[in-house]
Amino acid sequence: THLAMQALRLGECDLALSGGTNLFFGPQTHINFCKARMLAADGHCKTFAATADGYARGEGIGVIVLKRLSDAERDGDNILALLRGSAVNQDGPSGGLTVPNGPSQVKVIRAALDNANITPEQVGYIEAHGTGTALGDPIEMGALATVFGPVEKRNLNEPLRVASVKTNFGHLESAAGIAGLIKAILSVQQSEIFPHLHFTQPSKHINWDALAVAIPTQFIKWSAANRIAGVSSFSFSGTNAHIVLSNYN
Repeated sequence: THLAMQALRLGECDLALSGGTNLFFGPQTHINFCKARMLAADGHCKTFAATADGYARGEGIGVIVLKRLSDAERDGDNILALLRGSAVNQDGPSGGLTVPNGPSQVKVIRAALDNANITPEQVGYIEAHGTGTALGDPIEMGALATVFGPVEKRNLNEPLRVASVKTNFGHLESAAGIAGLIKAILSVQQSEIFPHLHFTQPSKHINWDALAVAIPTQFIKWSAANRIAGVSSFSFSGTNAHIVLSNYN
């Protein structure tokens, strides 16, 4: 999607399709992930929860159609959201293949905000990568605290809401990024933030006092006139991506 946005802005194409697919065709990958103790025993992603113990795998396919706004308006298209900016980077050195790099996450989010000409205080919702691991969740929330904190910068009556679609139907792996983006698109379009599941007790490894953040466990009406969201997707390979989007009208 990041590359599609660039191609459209540079005039390399007039329409782009961006999507992801994840299907299971055999047990080998699942067996390997089980041996690596990457998967939750109960089959649920419990992102940001004290019970987070790994992720649940999911299957899915998602595709979005992108056009320049002027072209979409000219053609009378059904515009669901505006993709305002994006950025991609690489973790670089970290504690290992499965260990995220918090400073790299901070850099990619800030780069996407700069690309979108959006300040952190304008963002009302973050669709987190949020796999539901005891190590990855605190690193990601710490990065969000660095970008969107401290608490004093936000209206405590309008906390930054953070959730992950992985709690709803699992980690779609190679389709996880597009799943999170589609969820965020629907949120800004429908003026509603959807429930984050399996969050009964906050993780003790996250400094919740460092950020005016709320985990939405039920449907929330998003009444702001300008609904701006960010979507994070952090790859197993160390590639990080973040997209900033908003409602169209």
